[in-house]
Amino acid sequence: MRQTPPGEERLALFHVKHPLASADVQRAMALSDHTLLRLQRHLDLLVAWQRRMNLVGRATLDDPWRRHVLDSAQIVPLLPPGRPVVIDLGTGAGFPGLVLAIIANAEVHLVESDQRKCAFLREAARETGTALTVHSQRLESLTGLTGDVVTARACAPLPRLLGYAAPFLRRHGSGIFLKGRALASELTTASESWIMHAQQRPSLTDSEGAILIVKALRRRHDP
Repeated sequence: MRQTPPGEERLALFHVKHPLASADVQRAMALSDHTLLRLQRHLDLLVAWQRRMNLVGRATLDDPWRRHVLDSAQIVPLLPPGRPVVIDLGTGAGFPGLVLAIIANAEVHLVESDQRKCAFLREAARETGTALTVHSQRLESLTGLTGDVVTARACAPLPRLLGYAAPFLRRHGSGIFLKGRALASELTTASESWIMHAQQRPSLTDSEGAILIVKALRRRHDP
């Protein structure tokens, strides 16, 4: 009997309308049972803390394995080989950064200015046994940190997001951003101020969304 390769499994899930189960994401991303348990613990903590503070949109918790775990995990195959340094800007409840730290072989840095969210992130990292660094400060004030990959989800419109990301990107680094339906117009606006090599991949979780991969980023007025 033919087994469905992980890539095909991920594409098949795109068409599933009911909420995804943990087993669906496990098959799609070829996750071990131990990794799945760690992701489940992250979601359990998210639900518990959500009762006291607004970490994510309430409606997204009706389908958390799709809206948060798979949405974040779809970045994993796009990470460079080795153990890249990944910086997640405005990480919020740890999406995508904490999920990447759980699944991928990467050195992950989470940047978040909300102190309460940082408390959640540290607790989630401790409870899931995940090694990462939480930077509790504004993006504009964080210096001395650069990475191979900069990620973000729902952080800012692209023109502003590129300004945030540029100082953190190493020379041959990539921005990997989860974007929604406004991406086309955001790219048009961003191109007025930025020169970049941009590639789009379809989102596995949002029919109107995309994964934007940005390389060779520089401002138009830079030499």
